[in-house]
Amino acid sequence: MAGGARDLTGPFACKSIEALQADATSHGLRRTLGPLHLVLLGIGCILGAGIYVLPGTAAANFAGPAVMISFVLAGTACALTALCYAELASTMPVSGSSYSYCYAAIGEVFAWGLGWILMLEYTLASSTLAVGFSSYLTSLLRDFGVVVPPYLAAPLVGGTDGFSLNVLAVLAIAAVTSVLCAGVRQSAGANAFLVVVKVTVLVVVISVGIGAIDTANWEPFVPPHEGEFSFGWPGIVRAASILFFAYLGFETVSTAASESRNPQRDMPVGILGALFVCTALYLAVAAVLTGVVPYRELGVADPVAVAVDRMGHPGVAVFVKVGALMGLASVLLVNAYGQSRITFQMSRDGMLPAAFSRVHERFRTPYRGIIMLGAISAVCAAFFPIAMLADLVSLGAGLAFATVCFCTMWLRSRRPELPRPFRVPLGGFQVRRAWIGYIPATAMVLCIAMILPVLIDIGLQAASGKPLMAIFLGIYIAAGAALYAGYGRRHSALGRGSKA
Repeated sequence: MAGGARDLTGPFACKSIEALQADATSHGLRRTLGPLHLVLLGIGCILGAGIYVLPGTAAANFAGPAVMISFVLAGTACALTALCYAELASTMPVSGSSYSYCYAAIGEVFAWGLGWILMLEYTLASSTLAVGFSSYLTSLLRDFGVVVPPYLAAPLVGGTDGFSLNVLAVLAIAAVTSVLCAGVRQSAGANAFLVVVKVTVLVVVISVGIGAIDTANWEPFVPPHEGEFSFGWPGIVRAASILFFAYLGFETVSTAASESRNPQRDMPVGILGALFVCTALYLAVAAVLTGVVPYRELGVADPVAVAVDRMGHPGVAVFVKVGALMGLASVLLVNAYGQSRITFQMSRDGMLPAAFSRVHERFRTPYRGIIMLGAISAVCAAFFPIAMLADLVSLGAGLAFATVCFCTMWLRSRRPELPRPFRVPLGGFQVRRAWIGYIPATAMVLCIAMILPVLIDIGLQAASGKPLMAIFLGIYIAAGAALYAGYGRRHSALGRGSKA
């Protein structure tokens, strides 16, 4: 029925657009963020491990100099998806992002599944970023003669030969959690400062590195295929799947809709503006890294620092490492922010316990949820290696992005009368009652293409006697199904409404 809640009840009930819009006026959070804040929010989350940590591994193990093509592939998929996010965010200006969009479009059970995947994605993204932070901090301290014992900066799984826990990563998450509990205005101010610093660092790296590029390091640009996902075009796609999670920032912008002063106008500006700036910087830095250092030598946790050392400016290396630490701290801050706002909305819908939506009387932040999520991220950072964390984050991001593309087409088909201040361009075509948009359909296919290599790799690892990722993912999915059946379905707002 147009304009209201669907007649469906139970797990396939859809929350009405009007209910989502009502939530936007009753959530209790402060509307303090303008378009510049949102652009900085996106840049703060996008420019992090994707440029300071992961390009080295992607180039050394999978793509070589063609990691630049991998960035283009991942960026193209995200740019097209960003247009879908912008349309849905302007139509439904609420916290919860793709979770809320899914709830309104295709129903509660699908929204729960997506929300559960988003929780995994954001939690492990925080862990991944904290591990990268730990690596750069260890390297920086070494430059000053301070040696951090390996057992304090390596994960329990795949770390040192003996017992180890990444304590530095845990401390990084604890610091970010404290800042977020203090309030979004303080968080936005801290993020703006960190964004300025890390963009300045990247501009310095690009400016100094251009003169040190040896074009011989770009030959062959696409290294010959060596089997499975090692180099060649399979390696380029695999590298793109690794770098895919680095674009998580624009998705985080959409989680801030409830705290945006004018979400219909500001959300598209924030999402698309942040993505454009970050993609340009990604490509420039990737060109410098692979042009200065032979790609097989980039498989380290601090590839940007390695490249600066090769440029013949050792003093700049310390500056770069400090900037990298600030950059990773910025992404940690914004990622944890988005994570807490998604669980905040799920809790308001009754899908998670009320503790996740309980707002602090003074700071007006969902502090209990922030603390609980920070603790989980810290445990994962202490125990698991960065390669495993990054792959699982990419998998979650791809599923969320593909779902948003589908929801855009579904709502255009089912609710064409909804006001859409921003609409995905290039139109589309009708197939009976369904609207098929050129951009949403292409974006959905590209997102699926990004996660397939991750799934295949998980299967190959399990077949070769390394089932850790497969077991972790299986347990997480089973736990989510049990939690929905035992709690979410019985406590959801729509479920209670249907019983009244």
